[in-house]
Amino acid sequence: MHLPINHRKRPLWRLLAGLSSLYLLAFGLLGVIATSGLGFFDDSDTRILGLRTNPALAWLCAALGAVALAATIIGRDAAMIVNLGVGGALILGGLAALALLSTSANKLSLDLSTCVVAFLVGSVLLTAGLYGKTGPPREAVVEEVLRHSTRPGDKFAVEPNAE
Repeated sequence: MHLPINHRKRPLWRLLAGLSSLYLLAFGLLGVIATSGLGFFDDSDTRILGLRTNPALAWLCAALGAVALAATIIGRDAAMIVNLGVGGALILGGLAALALLSTSANKLSLDLSTCVVAFLVGSVLLTAGLYGKTGPPREAVVEEVLRHSTRPGDKFAVEPNAE
């Protein structure tokens, strides 16, 4: 799998990952406050930021948002790994939620708009993870030569020390 090293758009994706993480954290914390006193898996119609929630979903989003935001602040390859994981979890969770929307197994009180937001935030975090790999400039040059090579023998055409 190809993950670019030191991609030029990495700062943009880091910013977008930070904003997405802040959204998840804010939704979670506001949801925890708004649903205090309800049962953990209560099926109420409490809405936060336009999305339906219950205490279980609120705590889950607060935890995911806090982890993703901490990783974004730390940066480097830790952010890449966490963003890939949280983004993938949100996308898979959104798919599972779509399958369970109209069933009694919908314990997180999800609706279609919550699934769409999970897909959007998950896609941003997943893409930020794909462009978040960092390394020394020397590795980036070698990787670019390999990426643009058309013949297997061309990978050694440029010295790794060239910058």
